[in-house]
Parts: sequence; C-alpha cells; structure tokens
Amino acid sequence: MEPVWKKLYDAAKAVQNQRKISDYVEAGGVAAAIQSESGKIYTGVCVDTASTLGICAERNAIFQMLTNGEHRITRVLALMSDGKTGAPCGACRELMVQLDPQRYRDIQIMLDYEREKITTLGELTPEWWIK
Repeated sequence: MEPVWKKLYDAAKAVQNQRKISDYVEAGGVAAAIQSESGKIYTGVCVDTASTLGICAERNAIFQMLTNGEHRITRVLALMSDGKTGAPCGACRELMVQLDPQRYRDIQIMLDYEREKITTLGELTPEWWIK
C-alpha cells in the first residue's frame, strides 16, 4: 500500500472526535481525509442533526478543499466510528462526480484499510446519470 494512505488515515483519525454538541447535533462519528490533485490533504467530520441539515465527513472535507481553491480529488478515505474504513455514500459520490465528470472514474477510494482494499469511484459509480 502506498504511504499516502497512512497519511490519509492518520489525518482522518486526528480530527475524529465523536461528541454531542447539543440535544440535536452530534459530530465526529465519521471522519474523512481527501487528497487533492496538488497532494494536499483536507479533512472533515460528519455533523449529524435532528433534521436534514447535517453533512457527511467526505463532503465536509471536499468543501474545505473547495474553500482553499482546489477542486480535483485523487484519493478518499472515510474512517467510521468503529475505526474501520468504508465507501462514501451516494450523495458524496455524486458530488465527486459533478466536480470532475471527465476524470471522476480515477479517484481512488479506500474501502478496507486493514486489508489494503482500494477501489475507484468509477468502479463504485460505473454509470453516471448525466450524459
């Protein structure tokens, strides 16, 4: 496995801090780290709310990347509350596709860090609904 995956894992782990913010909001159950085309790593945590106002960790990290003037993603790692990694949800996948519709298929996704199982967004999202 390439050393960058450990950097992504460690970056996500560093911001993951599951906590109750109020009776209606929790944060940090899931943390994500994404690597942009420049090689910079951006992180984010999920924010879960009693309504639909929450945000996934992956999109939070993507918004950090966008805020810093970048828009191309090369790698994504999502760290669940149990310490395992997993695939981004459909909403996160859709945002990644819309950001870079010509190149999204090449974005690498860490599915299982312990087993070093990596896939691509193209394998997870083989047919995009907009042609």
